[in-house]
Amino acid sequence: METTKILIGYAIYLPIALFLTYYVSKTLFKNSKIYMLDIFKGREEIANATNKLFETGFYLLNLGFALMILEMNMYDDTYQVLIEKLSYKIGGFSIYLGIMLFLNLYYFFRGKRKASQAQVEQRIVING
Repeated sequence: METTKILIGYAIYLPIALFLTYYVSKTLFKNSKIYMLDIFKGREEIANATNKLFETGFYLLNLGFALMILEMNMYDDTYQVLIEKLSYKIGGFSIYLGIMLFLNLYYFFRGKRKASQAQVEQRIVING
C-alpha cells in the first residue's frame, strides 16, 4: 500500500468535506432565520441565538462524522481504486449532509407548526 496515494486521498477528501459542510450550513442557517423569527414571534435576539446554536450543532455533527469516516484502506494500489474510494466517501458524505439538511428542515417546520398551534390555543383562551 502506497502511503502517497492515501495522503493524496486525504488531501482531496478533507477540503471537499469541509467545503460541503460549510456551504450547506451557510445556506440552511441563512434561510432558517425566517422560520426562527416566526417560531419566536419576532423576538430577534432569541431567534438568532437559537439559530446560532443549531448551526454550531450542525457543524459539530457533520465535521465529526466527516473526520470519523476519514480512514482509507486501499489494498489495490492504483489511482483507479483511489478515485473509486474518494467517490464513495464524498458521495456517502453528501447523502449524509442531505439527510441532516432535511432533518433540520423538519425540526424548523415542526417548530413553526407548534408555534402556530400555540397562538391559536392562546387566542381561544383569550376569546373563549
